[in-house]
Amino acid sequence: MIKVKTRSAAKKRFKMVASGKIKRSRAYRRHLLTKKSSKTKRQLRGSAYVSAVDYNHIKRLLPYG
Repeated sequence: MIKVKTRSAAKKRFKMVASGKIKRSRAYRRHLLTKKSSKTKRQLRGSAYVSAVDYNHIKRLLPYG
């Protein structure tokens, strides 16, 4: 079998966890934070998991997990 290259962009943004899910960071947390409420910023703090709709697409970009 031929080796499949991992997409560099995906490798920097996503991480596979032991259960098989794909972990991602949340958006809207980089700049323009003064107009966002403390509650919003607090809820954006943690990481999240990729939704079922996007899972297969992102899994293809990370062939070796």
